[in-house]
Amino acid sequence: MNKKNQFKPMLFSNMKNYSFGQFGKDLIAGIIVAIIALPLSIALAIASGVQPQCGIYTAVAAGFLISFLGGSRVQIAGPTAAFATIVAGIVAKNGIDANGEFNYAMGFEALKIATIMAGIILVLMGVFKLGSLIKFIPYTITTGFTAGIAITLFVGQVKDFLGLSYAPGTENIETIDKVKNIFTFSSTFNYQALIVGCVSLAILVFWPMIPKVGQKVPASLLAVVAGVAMIKLLHWDSVKTIADIAEGGADALKGLPDLSFPTITFAKIRAVVGDAFTIAILAAIESLLSCVVSDSMINSHHRPNQELVAQGVGNVGSAMFGGIPATGAIARTAANIKNGGRTPIAGIIHAITLFIVLMFLMPYAALIPMPTIAAILFQVAYNMSGWKTFAHLVKTSPKSDILVLVTTFVLTVVFDLVVAIAVGMVLACVLLMKRMADESSVKGWQYYDPETDPDSIELKNVPKHVRVYEISGPMFFGAADRITDITIKDFTKVLIIRMRAVPALDATALHSLEQLVEKCKENNVQIVFSHVNEQPMKTMKKSGFTKMVGEENFCAHIDDALKRASEIE
Repeated sequence: MNKKNQFKPMLFSNMKNYSFGQFGKDLIAGIIVAIIALPLSIALAIASGVQPQCGIYTAVAAGFLISFLGGSRVQIAGPTAAFATIVAGIVAKNGIDANGEFNYAMGFEALKIATIMAGIILVLMGVFKLGSLIKFIPYTITTGFTAGIAITLFVGQVKDFLGLSYAPGTENIETIDKVKNIFTFSSTFNYQALIVGCVSLAILVFWPMIPKVGQKVPASLLAVVAGVAMIKLLHWDSVKTIADIAEGGADALKGLPDLSFPTITFAKIRAVVGDAFTIAILAAIESLLSCVVSDSMINSHHRPNQELVAQGVGNVGSAMFGGIPATGAIARTAANIKNGGRTPIAGIIHAITLFIVLMFLMPYAALIPMPTIAAILFQVAYNMSGWKTFAHLVKTSPKSDILVLVTTFVLTVVFDLVVAIAVGMVLACVLLMKRMADESSVKGWQYYDPETDPDSIELKNVPKHVRVYEISGPMFFGAADRITDITIKDFTKVLIIRMRAVPALDATALHSLEQLVEKCKENNVQIVFSHVNEQPMKTMKKSGFTKMVGEENFCAHIDDALKRASEIE
């Protein structure tokens, strides 16, 4: 990647050779992606516990800004399922007023603050060139929490799919509570809602399988039309629609939101700072993963740091225009590519198309049945679950990786994503350090009689007053205790430590070496080091360890170390 262009939006690079023919392809792709994104954005807003129109606000504001400033040629941004449980949690826990009652405006303002903070964090991540650090998130963790989110999303939609009615105040954002509510209020089951949901789900599953036609008309649009037609033609008024759950009814879905900036206080920042970091990290992971996937589809290379900056600006813009957190959406990006989109113009057209819908057609969205929304989210949950990958990892991975995978998955479902990622990362790091420590070793050379043992041909001629130990692997705090395996005999005058296989040394291991040097001095034993690599040598020099041992006792090769040992004799 050209370092000069790493902070240049891909749009500006693509405009140099842009043609009218490519504009036609981008136009078609942008409109098709907008049609796909329309019901999905509404569905994800509902799953996130916010008003339906917030999903469209997000797709318009964030979708436009991220395409305009982004580091990918084909990235399509908007609300995604990964944020649904996080957003719902932020709104719910911060929306409790002084009387203990839920206040949506309070909860949504807290979400705005968290989203703006996340946007700022993302911009800083890009400015400080942290785009490449995302590779240090273990695959087991991303697979685990993605599968966990899929389960929570699925469970959350059972209520609307079955047409259940919960008593006021009994709904809870926790997945376990949602499962309990399904059984508690099963008597409120609505068969009409179930039929609408099943028909919608069948269309989503089977329509794409029809040759030619199934690929041209988005299944989600057809499912929405079928759902609306069923409740209108069959007069199934008991089936809830978006208008029934929207605050203010269908009229509230019209027009644009007011551009506003929330009132920010230290107390409000402290309340959502953890959520802001979670949103930022998740947005970075998902957007850069989407970029990597899209790169492989079009044989291109994205600019990760510029993409993070764009994601940050997009999230700030989304929050100020009444939206929710946004990131790159892999499914919508893939749809863009398949329909001919090859420049950010397609993403911009997608946002403009949704803006037109928002201005003139949103009242019609109020007619969409909630069971259809649930069916769309069922499919989203299934697609993002990656159950085949999950099962493959369980079958083929080492036990330590399986532990990280399952732990992250369970914590995501039972608690939340913040706990899951934090515990998953700590567990992964601890297990990694254990594996590194297991690979590190301190072994003493054996003494053989060259006249009777044929293996002696592979060994150096080591005098009896010299003991040689070879350290292998990184020496850090997890493996520092291995140095205590080094012993000296009464007849030992020189101790050679061979370090050709030690790539790195930390302060804890260095302290153990200092203790070994002190022990040798007490026993009148001179310590000599052989083949110390660059990083360990820098650490030793910076701490004064080389002066403590004597620079003349650091040798480049084992032969030099043995020669030095013979001089000490």
